[in-house]
Amino acid sequence: QVQLVESGGGLVQPGGSLRLSCAASGTILSFNVMGWYRQASGKQRELVARVSSGGSSNYADSVKGRFTISRDNAKNTVILQMNMLKPEDTAVYYCFAANDMIYWGKGTQVTVSS
Repeated sequence: QVQLVESGGGLVQPGGSLRLSCAASGTILSFNVMGWYRQASGKQRELVARVSSGGSSNYADSVKGRFTISRDNAKNTVILQMNMLKPEDTAVYYCFAANDMIYWGKGTQVTVSS
């Protein structure tokens, strides 16, 4: 059993920053890939960023240069630093962790609005 708990969502003005954190716990203590998806209202879930256990990262084109993903393998945590936020970043952000299976957090709401 694996639990992923996200924190750090909220309401922020355009141009602001938020830091999302996700902590994994349970019977599996290491993951090949960890990262974040998001789902805006009425849209499909999309990959935001992911990072491998070796530190290689990938980003959606829409967030490159604004978001930074990092992970602490010893603590089984993954962090998404979001800067220069835009209204179109508004979504529920879901943490995931994957080996042969993929595990999901429950999601945290990020709202970018003035």
